[in-house]
Amino acid sequence: MEGYEKNDGMENNREEIYTKAVRAGKRTHFFDVKATRNNDYYLTITESKKTFDNEGSQNFEKHKIFLYKEDFEKFAEGLEEVVAYIKKAFKDSGREYTEMRPKERDTNF
Repeated sequence: MEGYEKNDGMENNREEIYTKAVRAGKRTHFFDVKATRNNDYYLTITESKKTFDNEGSQNFEKHKIFLYKEDFEKFAEGLEEVVAYIKKAFKDSGREYTEMRPKERDTNF
């Protein structure tokens, strides 16, 4: 999925500037670039998962984190470190680490 720009300027405070949706099985992750009142950018990462209640009504369970520019590098480094750890743990245990291609994922919503 391609990201797209939501706003050419920064006229509207806290409006989404850019967004990228990534489908991951039964979940969708949204990476949204927003602007503060001082026109600084920050990132929200939202995990959205479709659920159904007892009556069969559709709902979305959402979890959100906020990342500010001063935390981008540390967050990226931490993410890279844990992904590398997982890949190494698979290799060390004799299991093959393979990333699923999008068509192999369960994308039934």
